[in-house]
Amino acid sequence: MVKACILSVSGPELTLGEAALFRAENPWGVILMGRSCVSRMQVRALVADIWQATGRETLIFIDQEGGRVARLKAPEWPLFPRGSDYAAIYAADPERGREVTWLGHRLIASELASLSIHADCAPVVDLPVPGAHDIIGDRAFGTDPAGIAALADAALAGLAAGGVAGVIKHIPGHGRAFADSHYELPRVTAGDNELSKDFDAFARVAHAPMAMTAHISYDAFDPGKAATVSRIMIQDIIRGRIGFDGLLMTDDLGMKALGGTLKERADASIAAGCDILLHCSGFLQDAGEILAEMTEVAKAAPGLKGKAEARAAAADAIAKKLEPFEAANGWRRFHELFPPAGAMA
Repeated sequence: MVKACILSVSGPELTLGEAALFRAENPWGVILMGRSCVSRMQVRALVADIWQATGRETLIFIDQEGGRVARLKAPEWPLFPRGSDYAAIYAADPERGREVTWLGHRLIASELASLSIHADCAPVVDLPVPGAHDIIGDRAFGTDPAGIAALADAALAGLAAGGVAGVIKHIPGHGRAFADSHYELPRVTAGDNELSKDFDAFARVAHAPMAMTAHISYDAFDPGKAATVSRIMIQDIIRGRIGFDGLLMTDDLGMKALGGTLKERADASIAAGCDILLHCSGFLQDAGEILAEMTEVAKAAPGLKGKAEARAAAADAIAKKLEPFEAANGWRRFHELFPPAGAMA
C-alpha cells in the first residue's frame, strides 16, 4: 500500500538504506532538497533510482519558487524572479504581470519536467504585513489579496501547462508571522477581520490541486496550536471558510514549530485532517540521522485511502498533461516582458 507521506533524500544519490525504506514503506511522493540537486544528469539518475525503489513513477516534488527559494541553482539551471518582481510588474500593468508570471512558471515547469519532477511547492499565496518576519518577504506576490491571487493563479496555470502540479502555501497564511516556524511556533494575534484578507487570497485559488499548511498559531481561532495540527483550522477555516478541497500536506514535520516526537506530530497532523505528511530533514546533514527521522515518519503514516487517495490521484494526473511549448520562444518573450531576466537563461 502507498503510504500517505512525502519523504526526502540525504544527498545526490539514493543510499542503500533509503532505497530499502522506499521499497518497504512506498511513500506517495519524494521531495528533492538542494543537497540532492547537483546536475541534470545526476538528478535524472536519482529520480530513476527512486522509481526503481518504489516500483512506480512516484511523484517527485521540489521547492522551486524563484528568487531565494530555489533548489535548482545557477549556473546549472536558470534563475527565476522573486514573487515581488512579478508583483511590481503587475502593479504597473496587470495584463503584463499575469502573462510574465504564467510564462515564468511555464519555463520552470519545462526545467522540472525534463528532470521527471512533476510537483512544485509553489506558488506562495501568503500576504505579508509590515514588521513581520522576512521568512516570506519578497517571496510574496505583493500585499493585496486580489493581486496575490491573480498572480498565484497564473503561476498555477503555467506550471500545470508544463505537466507540473503546484502546491499553494502556506495555508491559511504565513505572512503575519513575527517568527520563523523553522525554529519556533509563531503566534498570530490578528483578529478575524484582518485574517479574512489572508483567507481571501487563498479562497481565490482554492481550486489548486495541493496546499501546504502553515505551522502557525492563530489566537482568534485555536490559540497555542499550529494550524497543521489544529482540527479547527483545517476543518473550519481551510476546508470550510476558504473552501480548499484539494490535497492538504503538512509543512515539514521536522520544523521546530511543532513540539513532541515526529510520530506525535504525524499522528496529530492526520487527526486534524491533513492528507499527507511531509518530511524534508532540512536541519540535518548526517545521512543516518535523516534516514532515522524518515523511518519514524513513514512508520507513522497511514495508508493512502479515501478522499486523500482521490485528491492525490488528481494531483498525479496533472503530471500526465503536457501542452506543446517551445522553450526558446518562451525565453525570448519572457525577456521582453521582464528585461532583467536576460541574464537568467
